[in-house]
Amino acid sequence: MLKPAAKSTEKPADPVVLVVDDDISVREALSSLIRSVGLQVQTFSSAQEFLAQRRTDGPSCLVLDVRLPGQSGLSLQNQLAAVDYQIPIIFITAHGDIPMTVQAIKAGAIEFLTKPFNERDLLEAIYQAIERDAATRKHESRIAELRNR
Repeated sequence: MLKPAAKSTEKPADPVVLVVDDDISVREALSSLIRSVGLQVQTFSSAQEFLAQRRTDGPSCLVLDVRLPGQSGLSLQNQLAAVDYQIPIIFITAHGDIPMTVQAIKAGAIEFLTKPFNERDLLEAIYQAIERDAATRKHESRIAELRNR
């Protein structure tokens, strides 16, 4: 399961976009697109590989394919919610339908994009997700400060 982020007193970490897709060409294309706008990116080929990594220190979001080997993206979304790992999720899929979209959005996904999608739509969703995560982290930090008084 995801390891907690390292505690640090240094400046806040840069935002990072986490991409989970079993297709290497999709991972490489998304990585190139995301880096082209100056954001950091980490890619994973499966839900299990993603779960083995350490949580990010700074604002982040998860670009998640619905169909993955072993564990679906929707199942991963539910697993993250069950352990209170709050990260904005943007779903991408070549096989989406309305019930699947509704399920993902009701469970808290920021966006549900069908491949092939417009790069601008994905980048807008990523920026929105990172802003939301940064605001959540700031709010949680303030609450922690108040509790420690």
